[in-house]
Amino acid sequence: MTKVALCGAGWVAAAHAAAARQLGLPIVAVASRTHASAAKLAEVAEARAVPYADLPAGADLVAVATPPQCHAADAIRMLEAGATVLLEKPLCRTLDEADRIVAAAAAHGGRLLYAENLAYSPVIQRMVALAPRVGRVTNLEVRSLQGLPTWGGFTTDDWGGGALFDLGAHPLAVALLLANAAGEGRPVAVRAQLRGGDGHRSDEHADVHLRYSSGLIAHVVASWQAGPGPQWDAQLAGETGVVRAELLPVQSLELNGDDVALPTARGRLPMLEQLGYTAQWSALIDDVAAAREPIMSARFGREVLQITLAAYQSAGQRGNEVELPFAGPPDLTPLQLWHQD
Repeated sequence: MTKVALCGAGWVAAAHAAAARQLGLPIVAVASRTHASAAKLAEVAEARAVPYADLPAGADLVAVATPPQCHAADAIRMLEAGATVLLEKPLCRTLDEADRIVAAAAAHGGRLLYAENLAYSPVIQRMVALAPRVGRVTNLEVRSLQGLPTWGGFTTDDWGGGALFDLGAHPLAVALLLANAAGEGRPVAVRAQLRGGDGHRSDEHADVHLRYSSGLIAHVVASWQAGPGPQWDAQLAGETGVVRAELLPVQSLELNGDDVALPTARGRLPMLEQLGYTAQWSALIDDVAAAREPIMSARFGREVLQITLAAYQSAGQRGNEVELPFAGPPDLTPLQLWHQD
């Protein structure tokens, strides 16, 4: 039986724990910055609360859901300890850190999954499958809109970035998947406008435009200045069709205005299946058994990060276009690039 440990005990770690338990995977250990947090989640997960130094604590798989500034060190340490890693988004804060993670994953058989759960959600997988049917793409927009988180260190400088860096990892990933499925390849440039909030230096709203060599301009919006309820959606339009998905608050999929059937979630917590949390655990286990690198690899996480970094640099340059791949300072965080003199 595959055993799981949790590195981190916040709400995302709890979601990974619930998904693992829904699949019947035993959780053997939970570690957090405070023993109280670890003990609370460990009680729910029927696991032991342990110090970080004890991980992987007999587990085969470790979900790393610590703050982004800890991701590189935590993920690499788990790989070197012999565990397979599910690494929460965003991958890390800088390209230097990303390159270290990519190298470590490669050195350990690609046993790291970048936890972009939406890539494993039925609605996005079916939307990606339908993407070639729209013909030459004329419009691509993906949005994640919600309120400012009231927990965690999301708006601290140590976190590394704000709404675009954290929340925006989801719509950026979906945009990349859809554009690639539609034959657009990789974006060649990015420009962005960011809007901050009160009492911190982080961005709370981001408008990002990705330019492709075909001339397509994809639009990605990530905002913590909406809500109170979340609104996540995606639309891909072309010369021969339109496919549109709603992800939150409820899920739906349409092709040319007609409903596309989605599978019925059968678990106790339907959102774990609908948002891909259970499927990404299953995919990781299958990938390990087949000795193959996950589709959501460290390299994919690096791709999302380098676009994010370029977007922050663009915002710091009053929205000027920045070419991709990003060739800026590899040791700076998104916030440092945005506020760079």
